[in-house]
Amino acid sequence: MPAAPSGQLSSGPLSGLKVFELSHIMAGPVCGLMLADMGADVVKVEKFPDGDDSRRFLPPDVDGESAAFMIVNRNKRGIVVNLKHEDGKAVLRRLLATADVVIENYRQGTMERLGLGYETLKADNRGLIYCEISGFGRTGPYRDRGGFDLIAQGMSGLMSITGEGPGRPPVKVGAPVTDITAGILAAMGVLAACLHRRETGHGQRVDTSLFEAGIVHSYWQSAICLATGESPGPLGSAHPLTAPYQAFETADGWITLGAANQATWLQLLTVLDAPEVAADPRYADNAGRMANLPALVEALNRAFRARTAAEWLERLEAAGVPAGPVLSIGEMHADAQTLARAMIVEAPHGRLGPVKTLGAPVKFSETPAAVRRGAPMLGEHTREVLAEHGYAPAEIDKLAKSAAIIAA
Repeated sequence: MPAAPSGQLSSGPLSGLKVFELSHIMAGPVCGLMLADMGADVVKVEKFPDGDDSRRFLPPDVDGESAAFMIVNRNKRGIVVNLKHEDGKAVLRRLLATADVVIENYRQGTMERLGLGYETLKADNRGLIYCEISGFGRTGPYRDRGGFDLIAQGMSGLMSITGEGPGRPPVKVGAPVTDITAGILAAMGVLAACLHRRETGHGQRVDTSLFEAGIVHSYWQSAICLATGESPGPLGSAHPLTAPYQAFETADGWITLGAANQATWLQLLTVLDAPEVAADPRYADNAGRMANLPALVEALNRAFRARTAAEWLERLEAAGVPAGPVLSIGEMHADAQTLARAMIVEAPHGRLGPVKTLGAPVKFSETPAAVRRGAPMLGEHTREVLAEHGYAPAEIDKLAKSAAIIAA
């Protein structure tokens, strides 16, 4: 199994960037994960006394440690601060005075009530980049609503275009796509704000949401609706603008086929055992194929069921037609390309030792991203981080005894 590159434990392109992540469960932690993988020093600030709620997403677990928590919190250090304790709030404000970036995904007004809102922290740290991830954003009529991926998928239109077809129950995307996308958008926003700060010395607020993260996945369908006034519906695995571009059933399983332009369509015809399809004038161009999509799919399914998935994939690849198998998650983990791209690696956990996790999805030729550490245990790095900010051991002991912090 590929391991993190040796000798490159802090050489990512964001090495030296100090980030404090005050977030929980998914969108905020994904933002922190993206930055941490690229070398930022991300300190996860967990709530007192039990930490991130995803620590209790059990099962699945690895010897009692939440697998869900570990997969999105690797590469981070972890501290626990009691924000209901005045000394705890004072500790965190002192830490944030030196931060480059703060990530938070609490409800509207929560950080302000704690005395840790952007305007307050900016007074101590004019270069602070303050990233807010919420259900619907910090402006607009829904700004006070909480947000979950399921709700965002429904309200962003995603569930209206996902599923097998008209008249079927609404279906969400299997992955929490708005949570994950919001985290990636937030990381992109943070990096853009870093460039601005480099030129001006000033930080700023970065504000994105699960709702907007869902909307950005509707580009093709929004193009259709804005052009025609009609809202497109679900098409199963098919594409709303080009065909054939979907999953097809073979003799022993499913494959995906991307004959998405006229050149690949003509290449497909050379390998199909279906002369009637090649001769049918309804399928001569993309407009005809889209207008007659149900008939086209039926004809192609008949042809594809004649051979196994492996046979078709070999023939399609030889003809230059984009195609692939439909893999399970476990099959994807074992796939040669997944392993070659170091997308399954091991992270050293403080209690468990090496733990399998997903690798960094962006590769850099000069400043490689790396999986340097596993997810933190509760309060694992509180002493270390406070000591770096000038707290003496006796002060840390006193704060722990008063329940202002948890210091493992």
